[in-house]
Amino acid sequence: MNRGLVVALSGGVGGAKLALGLSRVLPPDELLIVANTGDDFEHLGLDISPDIDTLTYVLAGLDNIEQGWGRRDETWSFMATIASVGGADWFRLGDRDLALHVERTRRRHAGETLTQVTADITRRLGIEHRIRPMSDDRVRTRVLSDGGWLDFQDYFVRQQCRPVVRKLAFDGVATARPQPELMTALADRVRAVVICPSNPFISIEPILAVPGLRAAIEGCGAPVVAVSPIVDGKAVKGPTAKMMQELGLAVTSASVAERYGDLLDGYVVDRDDARGVRGKVHVAPTLMTTPADKEALARAVLAFADQLS
Repeated sequence: MNRGLVVALSGGVGGAKLALGLSRVLPPDELLIVANTGDDFEHLGLDISPDIDTLTYVLAGLDNIEQGWGRRDETWSFMATIASVGGADWFRLGDRDLALHVERTRRRHAGETLTQVTADITRRLGIEHRIRPMSDDRVRTRVLSDGGWLDFQDYFVRQQCRPVVRKLAFDGVATARPQPELMTALADRVRAVVICPSNPFISIEPILAVPGLRAAIEGCGAPVVAVSPIVDGKAVKGPTAKMMQELGLAVTSASVAERYGDLLDGYVVDRDDARGVRGKVHVAPTLMTTPADKEALARAVLAFADQLS
């Protein structure tokens, strides 16, 4: 087995499953999880970081498995009260979840960076592995629909992905700086860069769009391995397949690989999804429904990366 740091790029639910698997087979000093922050937004005066929070809850064992998002054992008194007084209740914040957002907002207003806040909160929740934002600077994903530009959470949550996607943009990314620990890590000894099975358009591409980050990944000398978010021609979670169709792409693992282009050294797909994929491919079960599935896929990805190095 090769030693060295594994850098995992992740969005929310789908990516968090593999991130959890990696955290269970790698010691804390050998894994750095980089979270997309293009989904972040301000709501009810609070700083919300959905992908960071999903990763945090999943790795802390606090995620709501049945619901697929948020915290388990949640209560909803706050949202019921907000609705009763005419407040915006389209983005649901449970009472336990709300506490995290309030504390994050307080610390950010006091001058702490998103990295500092995330590192402390994850530590307090018992997570030993590092979860870091892609940048401490503000980046916001926006969606161009037939009705004009929409903020991402407006499209994703309030309108439940119904508008047709014509184009995506990442406001603020041109002046955003990569998270410092990530850049230091990529300049050191890296075992592999793993692109988790997240939506390539709204979860991974915002990370890669941060100036200097894609070049640092390409130049780090480690194999870059992506796991396809498509299984049997369908997205496991979220609007990936719908977006691909609306952007004129075939809903296949091959299309996702082509989107990543020369960045990839290897690609992991489910058994029926290897057709048309160019380059080095590893076939493995990628549908993660149990803890054992997550660990098995993590081991398969790392073994494949080691073969490529």
